[in-house]
Amino acid sequence: MTSAILFGVFAVLLLINLPIALAIIFATLVTMLATIDTLPALTTIAQRLTAGIDSFALLAIPFFILSGYLMGQGGIAARLISFAKVLVGRLPGGLAFVNVISCALFGSISGSSVAATSAIGGFMIPAMKKEGYDKPFSTAVTVTAATTGMLIPPSNILIVYSLASGGVSIAALFIAGYLPGILVTLLLIAACAIYVKRKNIQPLSSEAIEPFWPALFGAVPSLLLIVLIIGGIIAGFFTPTEAGAIAVLYSLALSLVFYRQLKVKDLYPLLLKSVNTTAIVMLLIGASSAMSWLMSYAFIPQSISETLLSLSENPLVILLIINITLLLIGTFMDMTPAVLIFTPILLPVAESLGLSPLHFGIMMILNLSIGLCTPPVGSVLFVGCSIAKVGISQIIRPILPLYAAMVAALVLVTSFPSISEYLPKLLGLI
Repeated sequence: MTSAILFGVFAVLLLINLPIALAIIFATLVTMLATIDTLPALTTIAQRLTAGIDSFALLAIPFFILSGYLMGQGGIAARLISFAKVLVGRLPGGLAFVNVISCALFGSISGSSVAATSAIGGFMIPAMKKEGYDKPFSTAVTVTAATTGMLIPPSNILIVYSLASGGVSIAALFIAGYLPGILVTLLLIAACAIYVKRKNIQPLSSEAIEPFWPALFGAVPSLLLIVLIIGGIIAGFFTPTEAGAIAVLYSLALSLVFYRQLKVKDLYPLLLKSVNTTAIVMLLIGASSAMSWLMSYAFIPQSISETLLSLSENPLVILLIINITLLLIGTFMDMTPAVLIFTPILLPVAESLGLSPLHFGIMMILNLSIGLCTPPVGSVLFVGCSIAKVGISQIIRPILPLYAAMVAALVLVTSFPSISEYLPKLLGLI
């Protein structure tokens, strides 16, 4: 009965287009009022909303959000594109590979797939059109490649998963995301190579590629941020939260002093955008915490776990069901609430199958990343189409092979836990 009320009200509120954070809060409140007395219900939801964001680890999120905005406006994207051109620009159809690598690098540095789409897409989509690529294909490459920033650290969503899973090491999650993120990048490059061969697109001219040393000199300060943040966390010099603060200071120095692409007067709008984004994320976390508490109180995760495990004795079948479920969830729900709501439900099932919380987290984030570029709620897809000025219907056909590459990466990561766990084990984090 509790499940029916909770998910029924939640579905209705989503259908009438209520913001998802409010839909979660109202669905939780209605269910509490229907199952317990009014005063305890109101008191409990207020407590859970505040307790859900009362975590030191969550302080890293506003820092990484601000550093992402600073990087997006600070001239980092142009340097990374120049560096990627030096690496792969001379290959046949190299500009498509440049797009993928630039999005992966910028997404990993900024921690935001939306920022990667807007920053890299603004440069690369017009440039690819001049070189003979279809605009819908160029947009499809940008939006799919930008999602790798969710896996390659620093990544806000990995911090959210750490909270939702009950405390999986953020450092271990950060390191675990590298190989899956690189795998997705390589498979997207392979899909682009097939397109390039079919269209017979030629390499970039030498004049379009910057000399190696100036390109390297321009990109290294940006790439050093990854070394600074991840190296500092692994070495124990600072916590992920402190790393977020250092990322802000480094990004500020890079944008204001080294690249000089940002002025002091530009900081106020960026700070305001960061506050707005942080407020939305924190409201989602608090609301999802309240819903998760209610589900635990009503033993909903245990019931769903028993139901899933009763469907088959084959672990691969259960994992297939979980992945299909997450793929469907990702098409209509943004990543943060999806992680917060469904981690407590599905993680016990995964653990009963022998999966570690670390491996399941990477599998889940990769799965939901596909939803970021899938209609009807794919935020990255809509940003990319808005930048390129193409319709959603135009992008569906060229994006299908890229979807296939991402799904292939998901199958490999799901089937081989060592892809996620090798680096954390090597560094003694698990």
